[in-house]
Amino acid sequence: MHQGKALIFCAPSGAGKTTIVKHLVKVISELKFSISATTRAPRNGLEKHGEDYYFLTKENFAKAIEDGQFYEWQEVYTGIFYGTLKSEVERIWANGNHVIFDLDVIGGLNLKKVLGSRALAVFVNAESIEVLANRLKGRETESTESMQLRLEKAEQEMTFASQFDCQLINRELKIALVEAESLVSEFIK
Repeated sequence: MHQGKALIFCAPSGAGKTTIVKHLVKVISELKFSISATTRAPRNGLEKHGEDYYFLTKENFAKAIEDGQFYEWQEVYTGIFYGTLKSEVERIWANGNHVIFDLDVIGGLNLKKVLGSRALAVFVNAESIEVLANRLKGRETESTESMQLRLEKAEQEMTFASQFDCQLINRELKIALVEAESLVSEFIK
């Protein structure tokens, strides 16, 4: 039986993790994105249910926890939950593919504990908190308060980098994409 592998990409906000993950899914055909479940609302009409996230009510999310439907879940921001559905991962593996995750740091570390050697946990980082702040400002999706929360969280998340299998510093996106492709190809072959 084909043993699907898992690639867990985590990063502080603004490090470029989502861009890198989307690129990897595009260029490595046997890599499929694991869609996380969340209780937060879709971002300004840009996100679709079942494509970017499974947007669940708090009640449905709580029921899924109770029923043991998650590999891992947590309250990432107050009142906002994220989780990795077992059914999503098993569906991807059953189709003979490898699964790639775009997760918050704690979720990624928890998932690595569950999946063990089947998973490679990659911490994507920027050179500094200042670089992250500039990237977040450039997005223009955050209020000042939300930006402050994200930066405080980013500083805290950076302290977990050493617990990952490897680190990918995204100084220049083109180079980071090539490095990410190489890491992933090496792991899945």
